[in-house]
Amino acid sequence: MTPAEKARNRKMGEKVVQALLKRHFEAVYCDTAEEAKQKALELIPEKDVISWGGSETLNQIGLMDELRSGRYRVIDRDSAATPQERTELMRQALLADTFVSSSNALSEDGQLVNIDGNGNRVAAMTYGPSNVILVIGMNKIVKTVEDALRRARNTAAPINAQRFMPETPCSETGMCADCTSADCICAYISTLRVCRPP
Repeated sequence: MTPAEKARNRKMGEKVVQALLKRHFEAVYCDTAEEAKQKALELIPEKDVISWGGSETLNQIGLMDELRSGRYRVIDRDSAATPQERTELMRQALLADTFVSSSNALSEDGQLVNIDGNGNRVAAMTYGPSNVILVIGMNKIVKTVEDALRRARNTAAPINAQRFMPETPCSETGMCADCTSADCICAYISTLRVCRPP
């Protein structure tokens, strides 16, 4: 990344942090992936049971490797031996002390938009765990909440369809078809406007 790109990201990041603070979220801007990983780890109390929603962002910054290192108490759905056990672990994650994930999109005025196939990630973001940490890359910041919904549906969902390979139009075409298929990866859409309680 060039110095000019870094400067632009910092200025935009600081603006979005202020917007999130006005909406009663705690927010910080980190210059690097390593800084973001370290900040997330600082925010997790040692005694906490931790779980997460699927997130390439968490993998990319190395947070998942750290959480799975054996130093933390985790609920890891990927450790399940059967689909039923995986579902049960996803339910348990709703009562984890700390839940980490990312967001599909974030508007410049501080609204987070997320899409889920099962609803477990959006449910945990809105109610359940007492500590929710979202690591959001600058690539996810858009101008308006309407742009955030467009990004979630037309960028994030088709990419996730490639990861999970459901039988949906977007897994075939790479574009949202506003489908209602049984495997729909956009079954649940959530907008977090305000953090409550602050």
